[in-house]
Amino acid sequence: MTPGGLAIETEALTKRFGRQTAVDGLSLAVPGGSVFGFLGPNGSGKTTTIRMLLGLASATTGRIRVLDLDMPDASAEVLPRVGALVEGPAFYPFLSGRDNLRRFDTANRHAASATRAARVDDALDRVGLGHAAGKAAHAYSLGMKQRLGLANALLTPRDLLVLDEPTNGLDPQGTREVRSLIRSLAEEGTTIFLSSHLLTEVEQVCTHVAVMSTGRLVAQGSLDDLRAQGTTRIVVTTPDPADARRTLAALGLSPDAGPDAAHGDVLVADLVAGLLPETVTETLVRDGVRVRGLAVESPSLEDRFVALTGEGFDVAG
Repeated sequence: MTPGGLAIETEALTKRFGRQTAVDGLSLAVPGGSVFGFLGPNGSGKTTTIRMLLGLASATTGRIRVLDLDMPDASAEVLPRVGALVEGPAFYPFLSGRDNLRRFDTANRHAASATRAARVDDALDRVGLGHAAGKAAHAYSLGMKQRLGLANALLTPRDLLVLDEPTNGLDPQGTREVRSLIRSLAEEGTTIFLSSHLLTEVEQVCTHVAVMSTGRLVAQGSLDDLRAQGTTRIVVTTPDPADARRTLAALGLSPDAGPDAAHGDVLVADLVAGLLPETVTETLVRDGVRVRGLAVESPSLEDRFVALTGEGFDVAG
């Protein structure tokens, strides 16, 4: 992949199952070195897209390039450079975690046998499973199996990691550890393509985002750019709500009572373009309005997600 290029690129990618269109004209652009969050409600086409990117499903029409090579034609060259955790890991239940990884590594013709034991132990340590390496996989919890799947993806250095709900089944501590691991891998230069329905997780680790809805791409870009497309709100707390409302209206704002106002002393308004919060504060004080507090609420990823998809954020992908 050329420096500053795209790790993943699709053009008009479409997948139909009979009369049903699961992915419709998708054009993705995943910058190399980014942590790219792939978001969408249940049935939006995220998993189908991932399967096509990895050559696990064929596209009906469209073009896919991964690491500067056409897929699936270049699968033999691309896939050894890609680690993936998709749709939950599957293991030999009566083999230990360590032996499962050894078997998977043996199947990789590009992996050197001389360093296999060290690579397996290092991968287990990176995901916090060193203490359970000798335990049979059937005795692993869901979170431990998820960690083992991630360890499998990390057995050899990868240019690209494709992770489908990587924190599924993890407790809060495990989630934090995986989050930290993703950051460290990105710092090493690995591109991370992360499918998740947990918006707080995406906001904490991702640099770029794409949002799917009913098989179509409805937004993509940097996380900051996507947030900036939303509406910034100003929240005024005052014992003079009637006076404050008049002042805000004179500034071109349309204040409504805040949802948490106990006695109507909180007003919330969308901040119009070009109007600075400090100008609002100055005008309120000049008009004799007593201001107990003034806060600016920037649009969150959740706000944008709901606006783009019409659905709440806690949806499975």
